[in-house]
Amino acid sequence: MEPAQKTFNADWEREARNWIAWARTPGHDSYWAFSPAFFEIVPAPGRATLEIGCGEGRVARDLARRGHRVSGIDASPTLIEAAREADPDGDYRVADAGALPFDAGTFDLVVAYNSLMDIEDMAGAVREAARVLTDGGCLCICLLHPMASAGRFESRAPEAPFVIASSYLESRRIVEQFERDGLKITFHYWCRPLEAYTRALEEAGLTLECLREPAQPPVAVDGNVVEARWRRLPLFLFLRAVKAR
Repeated sequence: MEPAQKTFNADWEREARNWIAWARTPGHDSYWAFSPAFFEIVPAPGRATLEIGCGEGRVARDLARRGHRVSGIDASPTLIEAAREADPDGDYRVADAGALPFDAGTFDLVVAYNSLMDIEDMAGAVREAARVLTDGGCLCICLLHPMASAGRFESRAPEAPFVIASSYLESRRIVEQFERDGLKITFHYWCRPLEAYTRALEEAGLTLECLREPAQPPVAVDGNVVEARWRRLPLFLFLRAVKAR
């Protein structure tokens, strides 16, 4: 693991308790509105599923409820401990996404839900995902949309212009603090152009077969007109790629 990624992991370990509270408050963040659409691109359960960057385990638990046999890895010991406590029968391990502790061809599905953008060597993590996939297996990805991470709305008004003040094509580290309904968290992630992700898939021998840019669901806009901004611009990007047989 590179020193920069170790620092990045340490930042997330410091935020672990904040993230647990943030993620486990029903309806608090975008996961509750967007995850149903994401699961529509996820293949039916097969032999085994891996989640990269499982955090406190909410995606893994939702996959398990859909019939998947899930293993989850994360670099944060605190988050893995929380995942195990919430799902004692699950398989959760502290591990580096760039050096997965699994044999080649172990999984027929790998899921990375809002985790690749937290990994400095994202291409290395994608290569590892491809290595542990069986031939014909799929990698399903959710990302903060590269366009959304590159810019900002000028205000909270529903029709506010969206402005990219720097460069969309430049990869850079982002640190953002958020406070909502009494909960606080600092997010640490990388802003990258879409091409960075598609090139990583190509170089890992994965073929992109599905791309979705979902609009903000109506349920998220009801009673909160600020969220209507994201009916005009995609907040997230869903990708599904397949490993050749």
